[in-house]
This record gives sequence, structure tokens and C-alpha cells, in this order.
Amino acid sequence: MPIALLPDRALVTVTGPDATSLLQGVLTCNVETLGADEARLGALLTPQGKILFDFLVSRLPDGFRLDVAADKAADLAKRLTLYKLRAKAEIAADPTVAVAAAWDGATTAAATARVVDSRHPDLGARLYAAEGAFSADASEGDYHTHRIALAIPEGGRDFAYGDAFPHEALMDQLGGVDFRKGCYVGQEVVSRMQHRGTARTRLLAAAFPEGAPSPGSEVQAGQKVLGVTGSTAGQTGLAMLRLDRLGDALAAGEILRAGGKPLAVGRPAYATFPMPDAGGEAAG
Repeated sequence: MPIALLPDRALVTVTGPDATSLLQGVLTCNVETLGADEARLGALLTPQGKILFDFLVSRLPDGFRLDVAADKAADLAKRLTLYKLRAKAEIAADPTVAVAAAWDGATTAAATARVVDSRHPDLGARLYAAEGAFSADASEGDYHTHRIALAIPEGGRDFAYGDAFPHEALMDQLGGVDFRKGCYVGQEVVSRMQHRGTARTRLLAAAFPEGAPSPGSEVQAGQKVLGVTGSTAGQTGLAMLRLDRLGDALAAGEILRAGGKPLAVGRPAYATFPMPDAGGEAAG
């Protein structure tokens, strides 16, 4: 039952009487319906609908914690402060809390909080405690191998911040976007993509029978570029591809390659978006 410290993660806290209304008005996810022991995927977008930050949101007694990439924590706190205006809320990066991932039922009494990662039933939970309190029996690499096996993308590894829409990063498939709540930053663009079905690019599960190339390698079919690879572990990984170009390649019987190595791609098991088949048509 593994527990892995995640030094690449850090917390931003948003507390105070107006914490809920502040976050509800700017984040893609619904914080009003967030369960007490749940960590829910969310993002803060540009007005044009591109992902600036992705994170896991969970409750505190007087607000919320945002579990974010450590090198983005200070920038996220600063950006949220821009939206604070007159809201009665305190926003701060908290470097005193260690973040860990636990799966296969693992837990520890050292954790001050344990929240279930709602992105996937097999992903496990997040644990939070004071720095130095955890005893980890798995590595950060073990966690990413587990995440990649489930085809769960992560910002900065599988898509570039400021460049990807939530649909492209599968946030619509992983509960990271609430399409029924009110407005938030970038909501108009995301809603239009949802209702018009205009997401042409998606992160896909990838298999590399001859070994994985470097992250960021171009995926090609013949001379045409379909997209790029993301994070990998062994012979599995993720790849961000244009679905229309993938359909053309499949219809032509072309072999996909990245970094000179062949790969096969497919829709993650949890996802429901249409995929092109070998005839070039979208299949459900």
C-alpha cells in the first residue's frame, strides 16, 4: 500500500467568509458541491479559455486548499489575489505542508488530512501533513508511473500552461469543469467547445512497444505532424494529438511514430469523447 511524497506539489490556501464565493466565480470546478473528504480537479483559465493553473481543490475548516505544481504556487496565489477585490478572503502559498499521494488503500496516522482524488477511482488519495511528518515507501516516480498507467494528465508534463483548453487536457472527462454552474473566467469559450463539440485536439493514452521517446517529441504519420508526446513511464504514456489528423492517418493505414519510434494511441478507459476509427470517421 504505497505512499509517495510529492515534492513537486505545494498548497495555496484560500480562507475567510468569502472564500467560497470567490473561488466559485473564477474556477472551472464547483466548490459549493465539494465533499468534505474530496479533492476535485479544477483550473484557473485565461479569459480566452486556456489553462493557466490546474490543481486539486479540497476543503479546510474555514476555506479551501489548492494542491498545485510547486513552481506555480506563488503565481497562483498572486493571480487569485487579482480577483479578490473586496472579498473577505485570505490567499497564501503555504510552504509548511507536505503533499503525498497514497493508493491501493494506503494511509498514515501522520497525515493531518486525507482526501480522495476524485479524478479516477484507482488514483487513490492525497495526504497532507507538516514537512517531515511522512514516512514514504514509494517514490515520486512510482506515483507518476501509477498516474500515467491510468492516463491521468498533469499540467506542465502533458500540456503546456497557457496553451491548452480544458477539453484538450481532458478536464471535461475528469470532473474538472462544471457545465451547470454560473460564470467563471474563460467560461464562454469552454461552454462553446462543449456544446458545439469543437475540441479537435485531445490527450490520448499511448503505448510505445519499442520504448518511449523524450517528452515533447513530435508524433508523425508520414510527413504530417499530429501532435506531441507527454509524460511517459516505460512503454506507456500520453500524447496530445489532433483527432482529425489521426483519423486521416488511420484511414491511410499509416504508422504513427514519435522520436523515430512507433506508437499506438487510444482513448483513455474513463473517457467518452468520440475517437476516429480506421475508416476516418469518429467512433463513440
